[in-house]
Amino acid sequence: MKITGLRLYTVALTSHDAYYMGAGKACETVDTIVLEIATDGKHTGWGEVCPIPHYLPAYAGGVAPAIAELVPVLIGADPVGPEALMAKCDAYLHGHAYAKSALDMALWDLTGKAAGLPLYRLLGGRQMEAAPLYHSITCIEPEAMAKIAKDALAQGIRQFQAKLGADNDWRADVERLRAVRDAIGPEPLLYGDWNCGATVVDAIRVAQAVCDLDAMLEQPCDTLEACAEVRRVSGLAMKLDENCHDLETLLKAQALGCVDVATLKFSKFGGLTAIREARALCRHFGILACIEDTWGSDIATAAAAHTAVSTPKKTLLNACDLSGYVAPHIAADGPLRDNASLRPSEKPGLGITPDPDVLGTPIAQFD
Repeated sequence: MKITGLRLYTVALTSHDAYYMGAGKACETVDTIVLEIATDGKHTGWGEVCPIPHYLPAYAGGVAPAIAELVPVLIGADPVGPEALMAKCDAYLHGHAYAKSALDMALWDLTGKAAGLPLYRLLGGRQMEAAPLYHSITCIEPEAMAKIAKDALAQGIRQFQAKLGADNDWRADVERLRAVRDAIGPEPLLYGDWNCGATVVDAIRVAQAVCDLDAMLEQPCDTLEACAEVRRVSGLAMKLDENCHDLETLLKAQALGCVDVATLKFSKFGGLTAIREARALCRHFGILACIEDTWGSDIATAAAAHTAVSTPKKTLLNACDLSGYVAPHIAADGPLRDNASLRPSEKPGLGITPDPDVLGTPIAQFD
């Protein structure tokens, strides 16, 4: 099997509710980029990447130029066995992990289809039937956040991420965490996520004020050193996101003692190939992993589902049903959600068949 062409599509994904985060970040409507890899056989591979504003050194409009640079490497290449072809791509074009993540995802899809196996079988085998989901709560008024949490609890969710810092008011963030904890009760997992939007002082203030809640902190500050100081002073468990984007940053965070949980996102690391390495490192150090992507719809969610269920139970904290937060759906045969868990398709590869009417006309095509 050889690659004969690549097509890129853009789909505007709109959040069901406006999504507010720390330091003024927000998601309402964001473009996702879908990559289609055509071959000289019967198989087609699909990938997706959706950079959200102000999160990564990435933007949706940068995907097509990066893929265009890689055309001489890709056309005519054998897509089966993504590590080998991705190594050639990395040698030809340094960086641009977010654009490469969609490419790597599509190559894994093709590899699974060529083998006639669902992707989780190639990623280590099934470690669990379905991956537990967390629910992310937009940073709004505490009472409204509590209602969202209560509704998700009724659906079976037992892990909750409360966004903090949208108004730069640490006292309001304390109220948010207390309101959500009161709504969900003492047992479910709760963590407050600033998305790098807090100062060390304010993060410590919040941590000290909620130390009785059994809450975890997520990415309060924009450097590993600052997060490590918050972790040291507060004594609360720390989940990292923005500062976790390759093996080097994972190792540094481990050395600083500030990573109890690592968020492993395809667009940050550069695809499933890199996530497999990061997942193994997490397992070695006893770090829990959250498997997801920055944003996206059914293709990215399918990749997360396959990767999550093939992760050892002692390593996986949760996954995210990205497609559940946005519209439209790109594929009708996306991963199966059963309230609080996510399971992948049993069809070969990702098990995704994107709807051509949703994709529309390609924004770029390379043959």
